[in-house]
Amino acid sequence: MFLELVATFVAGIACAGIAMLLIRVTGRKLPRWLTPVAAGAGMLAVTISNEYTWFDRTAAQLPDGLEIALTVEEESWVRPWTQIWSFTKRFVAVDQATIRKHEAQPDQRLVDLYFFGRWSPVNQAPMLFDCLNNRSALLIDGAEFADDGSLRGGTWTALSQEDAILQMACEA
Repeated sequence: MFLELVATFVAGIACAGIAMLLIRVTGRKLPRWLTPVAAGAGMLAVTISNEYTWFDRTAAQLPDGLEIALTVEEESWVRPWTQIWSFTKRFVAVDQATIRKHEAQPDQRLVDLYFFGRWSPVNQAPMLFDCLNNRSALLIDGAEFADDGSLRGGTWTALSQEDAILQMACEA
């Protein structure tokens, strides 16, 4: 985040410098207000570019075994350009390398999910998926397993059979 801020300021200074150079080269025939406008336009361009390239840069750095299951696109009236071309603000990745199952519960998978957000820290949460009944349970706040592998203290949530995360967890 700090490097993006530095890049934004550097782009503003560079664009202002180019505008000042153009004003001087044209014999001061261009208006002087072109300098701050160029600086602002450069800063805005770098900010927009960083928003649209964040997902690709982050996805490219994911370790082996971490697969993207779901992306969340955003459009906002505060950012009018997103009405034309939305950008990925959040995504969920499934850790395929650590999917676990219990011998007594062959239709259930224990999966580590990672939640990535544009301006948020990465969050990790274990989730249990019941592939036979199309449901999931987030394993927090007192959820535990019995000796036979069944869930105690967890809340099951029904899922659609087409749910991307369920499909990815159950195919492994």
